[in-house]
Amino acid sequence: MDIDNAALIVIDMQNGFTNHDSRHVIPVIADLASRWSAARRPVVFTRYHNYPDSPFERFFDWTRLQHSPETDIVPELSALAAASHAVLDKFGYSLFTEEAAELVREAGWTDLVFCGIATESCVLKSAADAFERGHAPWIITDASASDAGPTVHDAGLLVARRLIGRRQLVTSDHVLRQLAAREHAPVLE
Repeated sequence: MDIDNAALIVIDMQNGFTNHDSRHVIPVIADLASRWSAARRPVVFTRYHNYPDSPFERFFDWTRLQHSPETDIVPELSALAAASHAVLDKFGYSLFTEEAAELVREAGWTDLVFCGIATESCVLKSAADAFERGHAPWIITDASASDAGPTVHDAGLLVARRLIGRRQLVTSDHVLRQLAAREHAPVLE
């Protein structure tokens, strides 16, 4: 992982996606985002918004996440989101809206480090899209969850190994060790 050219991407940590199956990642993400920011590395949050007659409504009859408070970032992360490099709104699974693609390109980020909800959909789709765009995608397995439960989370990780490579799945400890190594590296002039 190239920490110097990486951004931490926190996917859809919203009230409408947190429940008993996904809430456990909030403190892990809070710690990661705080330490990532303290190291002066960019953190980006995404927020999913459903809209009337969306594909989710038409094909799944799913009408949730159309309004606050469901669309709001969870209270435990809202201050981190407000202080982040960007909060990007999206209307589909992937991070890669036109705005996000331009942000990643202009910033020159080569590595995108993903965490959040839901492992099997928005996290996986964002990581696969990053892979196809030539970025190094990383999924932090213990900082990602599925609101549909641990079996679905594990299925998402299984598919991720096939789509982006097994070495691209890491733990928060791995990421924090990489961050610490960067902090303690000698400065070359």
